[in-house]
Amino acid sequence: MNNYNNILKSLEVRPAEDASSAPSIYFLGIGGIGMSALARYFNSIGVKVSGYDKTITPLTKQLASEGIIIHFEDNIGLIDKAAQLVVYTPAVPKNHKELNYYQQNNYKVVKRSDVLQAITNSSFNICIAGTHGKTTISTMVAHILKYSGYGCNAFLGGIAVNYNSNFWGSDNNVCVVEADEYDRSFLKLSPDVAIISSMDADHLDIYGTAENMEQAFIDFSGKIKKGGLLLSKLGLKRNDGLKGDTHLTYHLQNDKSDVYAANINMHNGSYKFDVVTKNWVLKNVVLNMGGMHNIENLLAAIMVAHHLQIQDEKIVAAVNVFKGVKRRFEYIIKTDKLVYIDDYAHHPEELRALITGAKKLFSNKKCIVIFQPHLFSRTKDLAEGFAEVLDLADEIILLPIYPAREQPIEGVTSELVLNGMHSESKMVISKEDLLKHLTQEKEAHVEEGYEGTLIITAGAGDIDTLIAPIKEIFTT
Repeated sequence: MNNYNNILKSLEVRPAEDASSAPSIYFLGIGGIGMSALARYFNSIGVKVSGYDKTITPLTKQLASEGIIIHFEDNIGLIDKAAQLVVYTPAVPKNHKELNYYQQNNYKVVKRSDVLQAITNSSFNICIAGTHGKTTISTMVAHILKYSGYGCNAFLGGIAVNYNSNFWGSDNNVCVVEADEYDRSFLKLSPDVAIISSMDADHLDIYGTAENMEQAFIDFSGKIKKGGLLLSKLGLKRNDGLKGDTHLTYHLQNDKSDVYAANINMHNGSYKFDVVTKNWVLKNVVLNMGGMHNIENLLAAIMVAHHLQIQDEKIVAAVNVFKGVKRRFEYIIKTDKLVYIDDYAHHPEELRALITGAKKLFSNKKCIVIFQPHLFSRTKDLAEGFAEVLDLADEIILLPIYPAREQPIEGVTSELVLNGMHSESKMVISKEDLLKHLTQEKEAHVEEGYEGTLIITAGAGDIDTLIAPIKEIFTT
């Protein structure tokens, strides 16, 4: 518990008055992917953890099964009034009764990023940043370190399929952290090793301009500790401005980078390739995860493991059994007739990597993309990019915009993207009508059984609630 008390001290929170009772933390928005990782961390070290979330999800059910008390009604009568610390996510609205109660009654109320900063103050930190790719790379790094026996504390922005969790702990004082650029949270971290996978325009509601957002990534690189390592993707717009005592670049196949892949072979949705650097080659790496962009993501993860002097054969063995991340190029159905892939992609460049990667693997199949735009502000800022990328599919079905933390913006709907597309096979449809539409389409094509079809669902909202119903339509 000493570690916990050090964390409390750094957050200027007094420990529990009764030394015989466990301290307690309350989470507002506990079902969020980043919040739940912190909740699991504290729960694992004996802290009393409870919280609120808006809806019941598979993740909140899992947290409850691990002994965490959760309720789903904004009700002051249900909160933990003995909590020494209250952690909240920006997704919680400002008029939330529970949040206001804690703030008005002098509880210590902090953001998730403040707690992550406190946890990592005295550890060796591997921090992965980027407007896309960071969840997959973080999970790859953490998996290699865990599977090889090196060990780490992992705070991930996705569920690792191998462990069905976004957190695990270790006696080794090493943290693998997904460094979130939203709200400039990642500037509170102090990396020993940092990765920057991308810095495409996003979160312009926070940053105002793409240049401001790029500057935040440069500032993040300036947080790297003396003697630390920065790995960045070759070709980033502001690569020359990035900092770090040692700066290496990676790229899928560009031999001008410090690390790249060679001799790539595809077979049944998997890849076999070599990792090449100036002084080191790692041969016959097998990645059982779709998408060429995931080979590139893996290059960064492998370089971290090599930097930590993990043995080559242990790296190869770990990668070979890596099962990926839920909702990152995740195969829901994979048969000769029909392939169904689900992905969290919610930015035009993520969608481009997803669609082109899937079409390359399954070039003989008709590609149907079902996409749920995420946030009114992002849709407004990037509508043209979404339209261009979605045109890569053979058929596009758009769902209404998922608002998350935002209020509607006049004139900003999914039709804004639809009207910018050139495809003749496109529509906007509600979630309820989507399932009816797919059922009717399946029945109309019952004889061929959708043979030769690739279905992709994508988005960061609640489109994941449709995965099971869609799967049922095509497997019954």
